[in-house]
Amino acid sequence: MPDFRSDTVTKPTAAMRAAIAAAEVGDDVFADDPSINRLQRHAAEMLGFEDAIFAPSGTQTNLMGLLAHCERGDEAIVGQLWHTYRWEAGGMAVLGSIQPQPLENAPDGTIPLEAIEAAIKPDDPHFAKTRLVGMENTTGGKVLPMDYLRGVRALTARRGLGAHLDGARLFNAAVEVARRRAAGVREGDTEGGATTDPRAVAREICSNFDSVSLCLSKGLGAPVGSLLLGTKPLVARARRWRKMLGGGMRQAGLLAAAAQHALEHHIDRLAEDHDNARVLAAGLAALGREHGGLHADVPHTNIIFVRVDDAIAAPFAEHLAAHGVRTTGSSGRYGQGLVQRWVTHLDVDRADVDQALAVAARFFEQRR
Repeated sequence: MPDFRSDTVTKPTAAMRAAIAAAEVGDDVFADDPSINRLQRHAAEMLGFEDAIFAPSGTQTNLMGLLAHCERGDEAIVGQLWHTYRWEAGGMAVLGSIQPQPLENAPDGTIPLEAIEAAIKPDDPHFAKTRLVGMENTTGGKVLPMDYLRGVRALTARRGLGAHLDGARLFNAAVEVARRRAAGVREGDTEGGATTDPRAVAREICSNFDSVSLCLSKGLGAPVGSLLLGTKPLVARARRWRKMLGGGMRQAGLLAAAAQHALEHHIDRLAEDHDNARVLAAGLAALGREHGGLHADVPHTNIIFVRVDDAIAAPFAEHLAAHGVRTTGSSGRYGQGLVQRWVTHLDVDRADVDQALAVAARFFEQRR
């Protein structure tokens, strides 16, 4: 049965397993693993950075980036709902002595530029020194507008701040922006914003940041690993932090080969995940309109949030689980009742979506 808990649950494809089996390996702590070196060069060139470094997880590459930007006692401006602040166990504060300054996210996932500007501290010994602005794209599956990202870049440059992107699902964002452009939708794009190649769009997104953390084990389907991309000096600092955090690996070219395969073969197919998410959300919303109790958001990419009314929250979740449809959810996280998160990915096809909708429909049929 389909597993919609996250796009981290994917299994390596047969072609990816073949790439793993054929991988050349060395010792990456000595920087002589050829597969890792190839991956780092490939990603840096694709996304417009001087250098990149491979690490086990996106949590670690985010932390490495924050530590490479900030010193002890510095401040990073972040979003209340962003991974670096809410979902990484407070690592920036606990391990980096970096003070997070969280700001409320707007409904579209952005933080208003005027709110960021107002949060920047004056140069005064009473305050932590604002050093960095952190972003996340996608955020809750939503794509940050391109003109907004350029506004963030202009603000950080004007105020002398670094800018870091948690781009765990960077290519999901890029694929959706490319789709909108192909459909004639422009979101403040300039003459340089005409490309509909997701790789070029991803590079365009990255041009607004000094560093980017890119997860390879979410939508792209690799089993393990993330990259931190930035300037050579920043990556050199991050390499020292990786060692200190225990992220230095030896013959990890096996993992890099899987990630390389994902970058070469799994970017364009993300559009399938987005299409499946739209079909799934439409089906759940239709059930809600017919029977009540379900309210499904229209997804930008591959993540759907479904609000389930209190009256059916527990039995609906139990029904899905009993029939093998796996989702995540929490009570009261976004308001009243249960909020489920459904995520489409490499191992979910249209038949799985149809099957899940049939299971959900049976719940309401049995309650008549």
